[in-house]
Amino acid sequence: MTNWSSCRFCQAPLTEPFLDLGMSPLSNAYLRAEQLNHGETFFPLKTFVCGSCFLVQLEAFVSPADIFSDYAYFSSYSESWLQHAETYSNRMACELVLDANSLVVEVASNDGYLLQFFKAQQIPVLGIEPARNVAEVAQRKEIPTIVEFFGENLAHELSATRGKADLLLGNNVLAHVPDIRDFISGLRVLLKPGGIITMEFPHLLKLMEQNQFDTIYHEHFSYLSLNTTSRMFASQGLQIFDVEELPTHGGSLRIHACHNTDTGHLITSRFKSLLNAEQRAGLENLEGYSDFANRVAKTKFELLEFLITAKKQGKTVAAYGAAAKGNTLLNYCGIGPEFIDYVVDRSPHKQGLFLPGSHIPIHPVEHIDVTRPDYLLILPWNLAEEICTDIARIRQWGGRFVISIPEVKVLP
Repeated sequence: MTNWSSCRFCQAPLTEPFLDLGMSPLSNAYLRAEQLNHGETFFPLKTFVCGSCFLVQLEAFVSPADIFSDYAYFSSYSESWLQHAETYSNRMACELVLDANSLVVEVASNDGYLLQFFKAQQIPVLGIEPARNVAEVAQRKEIPTIVEFFGENLAHELSATRGKADLLLGNNVLAHVPDIRDFISGLRVLLKPGGIITMEFPHLLKLMEQNQFDTIYHEHFSYLSLNTTSRMFASQGLQIFDVEELPTHGGSLRIHACHNTDTGHLITSRFKSLLNAEQRAGLENLEGYSDFANRVAKTKFELLEFLITAKKQGKTVAAYGAAAKGNTLLNYCGIGPEFIDYVVDRSPHKQGLFLPGSHIPIHPVEHIDVTRPDYLLILPWNLAEEICTDIARIRQWGGRFVISIPEVKVLP
């Protein structure tokens, strides 16, 4: 796939760097033992900010098919995420008065983690998921799932064969599409007149405020502010009328949108307030993006200093969570098995494999009880509270939890 030299939304030249994380393998390209002595492909992980529309974006060196056709992430392995999905589905079913005559469509529906809750209420659902191995899990739950990449052409086909959606949703997908204009156009086509779109995605403002640079990886083509997202939706005939700020993934937005011809929704005060907050933070001028790289480098130095000191003291260090964000962190910092003995993960799809680039082995969570590490570095820091509760037993042998975002910290 050819790298982008112009903004994927407004086509302005991409000349303003945002953050360069060096060369990195695909974050979910986990390795088998027999692959460790073979070559591994690394790609530039360099982001730019468009000087015209302020969309922060990666150059696209990898096609979506290479990243998502066979995928290692299954949403159902996080209890907190399942609770988030159930709460959302119950609320939307009530607010929109969804019933057996409605249709809920989720783009990037993964393993059916969310649609299962609508289905349990006898509300018709349809999932769209490009990763066949993940979609098959949803299909085994009897959740209708189409294995395709979403865009305007598929939206026209589904509108003709399945009907239009009363509720059209996508969680953590908007940032994953290289042709974001075509994707949003598809949302417009598939949405029923009077229907609602909700999209959740990590908030660029939180990424910058909380130093969440490890959420930058090749799967995430775009890093979104509310101002920029609102402009993109408006360009395709859709109006964002409300926004919620969520704690998920370190700080996310859930936007609510409708057709721009739909007069049934007033622009909310919190939507206007957040637009203004982004402007005050400098997200509508290039100067607001200039110092982020220096803060990221500082975190790298602090994490390496902590690990070097721990190893010199004879301490053992393991990690929790074979997450994509963790792979960005480890590869950017140059951290391998010389610093971290292993990583544990709840997903059996990752156990027995090795992290890309760093080649750190992945074990079941129970391996912690065998080796009793002195420190456990939590890579999915957004789930730190859940993990500290689940693995609180490490404190019985004096083990300590460590996070690196927003700063390196040993937790009490």
